[in-house]
Amino acid sequence: MRIMDSGLFDYILPKEMIAQDPVGERAYSNLLVFNRNGGAIEHRSFFDIAGYLRKGDVLILNDSKVFPARLKAMKDSGGIIDILLVEKQDGKRWHCLVNNIKKGTSELIVSIGDIKAKLTQHPDFWIIEFLCEDNDYDVIQQYGQMPLPPYIKRKEINSIDFERYQTVYAETEGSIAAPTAGFHFTKELLENIENIGVNVVKITLHIGIGTFFLIKNQCIEEHKMHREYYQIDKSVKEYIKSAKEEGRRIIACGTSVVRTLETAYAANGSTPLNAYTELFIYPGYKFKMVDALITNFHLPKSTPLLLASAFAGRDGLFKCYSEAIERDYRFYSYGDSMFII
Repeated sequence: MRIMDSGLFDYILPKEMIAQDPVGERAYSNLLVFNRNGGAIEHRSFFDIAGYLRKGDVLILNDSKVFPARLKAMKDSGGIIDILLVEKQDGKRWHCLVNNIKKGTSELIVSIGDIKAKLTQHPDFWIIEFLCEDNDYDVIQQYGQMPLPPYIKRKEINSIDFERYQTVYAETEGSIAAPTAGFHFTKELLENIENIGVNVVKITLHIGIGTFFLIKNQCIEEHKMHREYYQIDKSVKEYIKSAKEEGRRIIACGTSVVRTLETAYAANGSTPLNAYTELFIYPGYKFKMVDALITNFHLPKSTPLLLASAFAGRDGLFKCYSEAIERDYRFYSYGDSMFII
């Protein structure tokens, strides 16, 4: 069995380079273009990406929409518990992550606004059950906040986060983290790209904790991805397959799109159109579908970083990261972009 050390995918990033707010205009973020053939690096603005696309390319977007998955609950003592909803279960029950609960507690009744809820500890997650007649989705919409990642150290979530921690083409609600590679597109830029003759299609993968849990094991192969739900229309799946067979470039916007495509076209394309994926892509993986990748700059030892390393080559990717740091790029969710070709 091949063993790969997770330490190979660690790096030091000055904390001031972690973007705390979105850039003024989406398409004016920086774009680093990396050519895997020869290793050339170019520095552009994201709106320049149209110049790297050509007629017949297929650009695939993840249309998953982030829902307000963070809740604040109050204990009877007055203490506040932060809750992150993870995955819907039966009835009005959800898997969730919590903090500020006393060690040894296995069950707790809390208040979320005027609504009571029960928290029950389970081996991997907590379960929250909404104790009300209201629809649980209505409760979440009323009291929830956008689930900005913890490295965004603002005291409050701004109203602009409800717009900008979302792609302009978000449609199918279900993610607890945004497909951030798509943040840089505007509707106008997508129209310009389609006018070139690029075919823009959409699939869905609801991003969950599988994407943002960091790798804790020294041995990468021991890391287990948590499942995430994807769906792809039959006509879209057939179209992408035909385009690939015709030799047209398949361009994935985001690591979530890569995981969906590489899952959906496994086993000669006989996988379900709607299912869960636990696919963990790291260096050594042989890509079946993706020819180019739009992606942001990712956290050390994160699964998206390993996927990008598998696609670009670890040494090439880290060369890009080094240049990005030297040039004061903005990193992570609200940060700048890469186009790996």
